[in-house]
Amino acid sequence: MTSRSINRVVSSTPINMGGFKVEQPLPNFGMEHFDPFLLIHHADHVLPGGQRPQDAGVDPHPHRGFSPVTFIFKGDVHHRDSRGNSQIVGEGGMQWIDAGMGIIHSERPSKNLAEKGGEMEMIQLWVNSPKSSKMDQPEYHPVDVNQAATFGSESEGYRLYLYSGQYKDKKGPIAPNNNVTLMRADLHPGGKVLLDTAKNENLLLYQLSGLTEVNGRTVKEKQLIVFEREKGQVEIIAKESARLVYLSGQPLNEPVKTYGPYVMNSQTELLEAMRDYQMGKMGVLIEEFD
Repeated sequence: MTSRSINRVVSSTPINMGGFKVEQPLPNFGMEHFDPFLLIHHADHVLPGGQRPQDAGVDPHPHRGFSPVTFIFKGDVHHRDSRGNSQIVGEGGMQWIDAGMGIIHSERPSKNLAEKGGEMEMIQLWVNSPKSSKMDQPEYHPVDVNQAATFGSESEGYRLYLYSGQYKDKKGPIAPNNNVTLMRADLHPGGKVLLDTAKNENLLLYQLSGLTEVNGRTVKEKQLIVFEREKGQVEIIAKESARLVYLSGQPLNEPVKTYGPYVMNSQTELLEAMRDYQMGKMGVLIEEFD
């Protein structure tokens, strides 16, 4: 199989979200989104300790019309939402929120992490939902690292973790409404992995750390690799320990209208989302802390 062509490699842009600093590889450099992927944020910071969980993390906020997806690489996230879910997802885990017609949630460190302090690193993606699913009932899916399907081994120099969709003969624990395959990859120095990719799917690789060679091109930490829409293999060779996220999905080819935490198909639908949130139709989240 031939190698899949690389369209471009772009570096992340540091942004400040109200005092919360993240790296943003998407949107970036004139690329507003890469259907069905809307946004990628990479957060990596150290909690000082001595905090209450209610004084850290992200306060309650709404979403409608897409799926916020979070990979936890270090630390943990305590998710609470207006549908009554309350779940701590730890290192190596992932949470998939199908926001549907509307959900309010918060993302905070666990009580233990807030009090003791420590590293907290995560990737959050916004994955667009098809028009036919934007007003579905919201669903929350936490995934433990042990639930992910795996490929490779220590002796082979790499390990793949499959969280959603299908890769080769295995399926991830999440079956999304938008036919998206999400994996993460850990490579040791000298490790090499060949990934088979499907035609007509948009493909991104984001490298959190390390130095690799991807289809012959050098890629550094905090860089996003955008591939052409064609069938072909992706060869990753680690020059040093590296971590990547693999994002593949069929484009929806539908209009995209966004305003803050809402992603719809028309301006009218955005106005309806704002109205419904103000009227309490997305529920209410009253956080409870020990």
